[in-house]
Amino acid sequence: MQTNLRWIVLNKAVPLAISRGSTGSVRRLVLELEHEGLVGRGETGGFETGHRAYAAEAVAKELEAVLPRFSSAEGLALASELPAFQALEAWLAPLSPPARCAIDLALHDWWGQKLGQPLWRLWGLDRSACVPTSVTLGLATVEQVLARLEGWRERLGCWPSRVKLKLGSPDGPGHDRALVLAVGRRLREQAASQASELQVDANGGWDLATAQELIPWLADQGVVLVEQPLPAQLDPEADAASFEALDLSCPIPLVADESCWNLADLLRLAPHVDAVNIKLLKSGGLSEALLMARTARRLGLDLMLGCYSDSALLNGAAAQLLPLVRWPDLDSHLNLIDDPFEGPALHGDRVQPSTRSGLGVIERPDPSTACVPC
Repeated sequence: MQTNLRWIVLNKAVPLAISRGSTGSVRRLVLELEHEGLVGRGETGGFETGHRAYAAEAVAKELEAVLPRFSSAEGLALASELPAFQALEAWLAPLSPPARCAIDLALHDWWGQKLGQPLWRLWGLDRSACVPTSVTLGLATVEQVLARLEGWRERLGCWPSRVKLKLGSPDGPGHDRALVLAVGRRLREQAASQASELQVDANGGWDLATAQELIPWLADQGVVLVEQPLPAQLDPEADAASFEALDLSCPIPLVADESCWNLADLLRLAPHVDAVNIKLLKSGGLSEALLMARTARRLGLDLMLGCYSDSALLNGAAAQLLPLVRWPDLDSHLNLIDDPFEGPALHGDRVQPSTRSGLGVIERPDPSTACVPC
């Protein structure tokens, strides 16, 4: 088995600003596992959630330390049983979630290619069940946010069915209110031709008093959900208690993102939230994410499926789960000017997993041909 780890740079057409800062460009890692003439790929990189952070360089060092095992005698023995996820658990358990994610995705990609099927089909999912994705409006001035909304309409070729508005502005709740009013008014103007959901995501940018003040007002403005109103906390009990304090009086669905990383977090938060946002870099890949998605549905929790500054490779992997998801949020690859990969299918504002085998992602011969929003 041969391994290759390389860096790529992803540049956004429109930088994304949230309550914790702004991002215009990121360095990402692409892992390739080659065996029997097939190459499985996985993407990873650094990210932070306010209470946890992983640097891309540290993730690279983790992978560089473990990858030689795949070419060892032990690795060669396992190669005959690929993907052998159970046998690899001891290798992957010590790794950080983003490091595990790269290996997990590459193995899934190889496995699907070996069987000649996309993962969603191997999992028995219904591709036609995919629903429209939200498109993201980052923090900015009212005029800039409205221009960005128009840019999404031009990029998609249709008015978006779902809009996620970032709040938690450093300029305070007054600016948050102004953004909601302006975007809500613009969406209502289009309602005759296309009704749109307005979602808000504070990325942990409010304190409890601000959240308790704003959330009922957001409900009155027609907002359909609020995501991660309060900062995530390292102490699990304190983190759950913050959601419990809101859940008692929250008039719209409450979604956990930064607070929910794995199945244990999902079970911890299930009594206090209406949905969780699964992201592959948090979960450590598709193995944990699929388990979370199946469990959430059994518990009656709704699912959001999100992304960071991900290319079509990572979003193509996440898209395999879309038939299980009520609120997709896979739009980061649509905002890149140089995405080196081609992955999920896009029909208007509906993202669907590819029908190609494995993750369904291929490398572009010329990344400059990537579609970008206006």
